[in-house]
Amino acid sequence: MDITTSIGAFDAATRNVPVTFTYAGVTHQRDVNAVLDATGAYDAQGTAQRVDAVARGVKVKVDLGVISNTPEPAEDTTPATGTESSAAAS
Repeated sequence: MDITTSIGAFDAATRNVPVTFTYAGVTHQRDVNAVLDATGAYDAQGTAQRVDAVARGVKVKVDLGVISNTPEPAEDTTPATGTESSAAAS
């Protein structure tokens, strides 16, 4: 199974691109440093190569369980009492 990537728009202020990595049911988002050419202009091809390198590391981390989807918060099953404790008020 291959990892897929989606590269977002270049942010000149941070010199990053947002990237979404998807692999084995896990979706991971992070910024990646963009590649700039000798004149300081955004290099889309160089950035894509950098994202590919980062993706290989993300794939390994998913395989190791270091990166996973964030679990849904557990539903609070504590019965509501309708009143607050007097200890909390003091």
